[in-house]
Amino acid sequence: MKLKKIVGVLAAIGIAAPGVALATNGMLMEGYGPIATGMGGASMAYDNGAAGMANNPATIGLMANGSNRLDLAIGGLHPDIDSKMTGMPKAHSDGDAYYMPAAGWVKKDGKLAYGVGVFAQGGMGTEYGKNSWLSAGTGLENRSEVGVGNLIVPVAFDVNPNLNIAGSVDFVWAGMDLKMLMSGAQFMDMMPRTMNPFATNSGGTVGGSMVTTGFAGAMAMMNPMNPVNFGYFDFSNSNDFSGKAHSTGWAGKLGFTYKVNNQLTLGGTYHSKTSLSDMEGSASVSFNANMDTGILSGGAPNGVYTAMTIPVSGKISVRDFQFPETYGLGLSYQANDKLMIAADYKRIGWAKAMKNFTMAFTADATQANMLAGGFAGQVLDATMYQNWKDQDVFELGVAYKATDALTLRAGVNIANNPVPDAYVNPLFPATIKDHYTLGAGYAFSKVSEVNASYAYAPKVTSTAPAAAGGYSIDHAQNNWQLMYSHRF
Repeated sequence: MKLKKIVGVLAAIGIAAPGVALATNGMLMEGYGPIATGMGGASMAYDNGAAGMANNPATIGLMANGSNRLDLAIGGLHPDIDSKMTGMPKAHSDGDAYYMPAAGWVKKDGKLAYGVGVFAQGGMGTEYGKNSWLSAGTGLENRSEVGVGNLIVPVAFDVNPNLNIAGSVDFVWAGMDLKMLMSGAQFMDMMPRTMNPFATNSGGTVGGSMVTTGFAGAMAMMNPMNPVNFGYFDFSNSNDFSGKAHSTGWAGKLGFTYKVNNQLTLGGTYHSKTSLSDMEGSASVSFNANMDTGILSGGAPNGVYTAMTIPVSGKISVRDFQFPETYGLGLSYQANDKLMIAADYKRIGWAKAMKNFTMAFTADATQANMLAGGFAGQVLDATMYQNWKDQDVFELGVAYKATDALTLRAGVNIANNPVPDAYVNPLFPATIKDHYTLGAGYAFSKVSEVNASYAYAPKVTSTAPAAAGGYSIDHAQNNWQLMYSHRF
């Protein structure tokens, strides 16, 4: 197979990947590639194919000298998410099937191993439709979709027969869709205290000239007892592979493997925090306010208020949205010709990456809606506190060679929930903790092989405190991956 054909395949995969990878270890996948995922995600210290560049790039150096490998994969993620509010019908997320292609090519040539690959790194998403309790009778859809993918170029080097070191350069891209209704009480509670002395700012803040100038002026025409019914952020498209707001950037990895003896291998890796630009795209922000029709029409007496929706068109910028740095250490133990055991530990630095979710909306200079004219050219800054915790992930897996052709795998992936209940949001339910996995590989010949994995994540329930809304979120997941490998 010629290199230009390989590059063509990877380019085609890159156009399509990824749409969204639903929350597993926070927003990161529980494992990359079905070989590792079938073993609970453990992947630091054995050859797990081209996906090793997404796990620990040093493992590609464990390939046999002179070998080439092309992996083509597809993954399916099937979240089962319900959000419940006391006294309201349960809201079920219709975002229950997401598919991600991936591909990678690696070659071992003397002391060097190198390659290129395209992988979904992670994300999350929900779709509650227009009639759930989250819509509060407005008929407005509530949905979210976040996807982060990367193109990885790894290089590994054999320092000596036992020690292998590696690094990679990762080109990263991200996309986001969001349709989010915010109640009037939520919006007013995020106001500056100079404008609303009763605001607690417990969940976040809003500011900028749209609030301090445009909204402050509009409040003179609003019901002082109940000025706002809701606010609505809307930037979303129907593209399965690219969000309405999007960005690109860079990241990198370092890794090593060390053969202690013929049975035991150690491995470790460091994945840097991404350096993504701000996600940008067209958007609208709408306010439904109780307006004084006496001022607007000139006929009704002051104090007669009518609910009116004010749509403001403009541009959104999601600021400093990054994926976290990760440290990983692990081992593999070849007990005999048939049985291998692998165990990893990962530390994922969500605390620094997911402290706040911050958006800046800049209104267009010209507004189609007359009522929005007072907001033209102004800026709305919105910050929603996240305060995620760092995540400890323990991965344990076994692989058993049942026959010369068939390998069976099983594993567990145990982690803490990084999202505090005080800040959990039905649109961002990255709350999964544990996974139980199975996998298998079948070699049709020395050059052709298929591997598959299945991961089950049991239900996790998170309940927001009464002050934050008092709702609860149930989140379970079923994931699978299928990969064809060709050696040449």
